[in-house]
Amino acid sequence: MTSLNQPKLVTVFGGSGFVGRHVVRALARRGYRIRVAVRRPDLAVHLQPLGGVGQIMAVQANLRNRESVDRAVRGADHVVNCVGILFESGRNSFDAVQDFGARAVAEAARAVGAGLTHISALGADLASDSHYAASKGRADAEILKILPSAVILRPSIVFGPEDDFFNKFAEMARFAPALPLIGGGKTRFQPVYVGDVAEAVARSVEGRVEGGAIYELGGPRVMSFRECLEEVLRVTRRQRSLVSVPWGIASLIGRIGSLIPLIDPPLTADQVLLLRSDNVVSDEATSQGRTLAGLGIPQTTVEAVLPSYLARYRPHGQFSGTGREA
Repeated sequence: MTSLNQPKLVTVFGGSGFVGRHVVRALARRGYRIRVAVRRPDLAVHLQPLGGVGQIMAVQANLRNRESVDRAVRGADHVVNCVGILFESGRNSFDAVQDFGARAVAEAARAVGAGLTHISALGADLASDSHYAASKGRADAEILKILPSAVILRPSIVFGPEDDFFNKFAEMARFAPALPLIGGGKTRFQPVYVGDVAEAVARSVEGRVEGGAIYELGGPRVMSFRECLEEVLRVTRRQRSLVSVPWGIASLIGRIGSLIPLIDPPLTADQVLLLRSDNVVSDEATSQGRTLAGLGIPQTTVEAVLPSYLARYRPHGQFSGTGREA
């Protein structure tokens, strides 16, 4: 339960999403009242069982609408921003959501005297050629100017039951004869468990994380893109070829994918740019203790969690026999 010197009401933007729902669960377990700010409150009813009666309430808010942001933050002791997009669609551009929207949340939190925890992304960089990474980098810099006490968390690829990385390739392996190794599959990642990210958020809300700093969150193992796909095939017990896709061809595929109006395009040109850079925790963050280990949070391994949700992609589901079968 919360103590007298801890915030009692927390507004969580994007609380119904993949990372957001785990953040809501972690906060609910600590006894906080939670206001979940989402574009469609009617689609956030799945959060109710995570807390007690009346503990979790969904309200309408859109980061592109400043009035709705201010309304969602009113009366809150702490604000958490989990909103992020992997590709642009319509008015939901990287600039609108991850830059303008993030700054709006920071300004609203400052106006009511609330603390702020912002979830950014490893690789956020003002100078990046990737629009995604550049918008994240701009937002991080502006947030610390607006609210110098803010806590910014930059996770690597986040994995968990609803992730959009391991699930995507496991689904692809069900039907495709081969999986693509973009740029040869040499890009390095440091997959971090969604529950560990949520724990870091909850500790920041409790006041146990020093503000005014950027923390880089990665798991215990650095994995190449190839190793990630090999792990998917091992867990799903599938036999598939891994085919190298040169950067030029990948960029062409990405540009075509960006032009086709899909709800979730398989690859965009901006994602190809992101894949050109490693996505691992820096030596600087490690030396300064601004990591999961530095926060005293045990890092959950990929091997411990992937089987719990990728087993459904096996040839005969979770009841498949041993060994690779198809």
